[in-house]
Amino acid sequence: MENVILSEKIQVERKQFFFDLKENPRGRFLKITEDVGGRRDTIIVPSTGLEQVREVIERAIAANAAVETQPVEAAG
Repeated sequence: MENVILSEKIQVERKQFFFDLKENPRGRFLKITEDVGGRRDTIIVPSTGLEQVREVIERAIAANAAVETQPVEAAG
């Protein structure tokens, strides 16, 4: 049996993402589900890996921000 600790949903463009922090007899985990037009894909991240995932997401956000602030070069 799974116990839901936290459940959140976000909409990004045409995709919905579900974030469910759950616990079962084997431990806690984050279940991330992407729904695009009824097609669902899911990954499970054990709670022991959440900090690592957060660090990678923070680096991706910083890299994205850096790319957005770079000037666009004119085609020559």
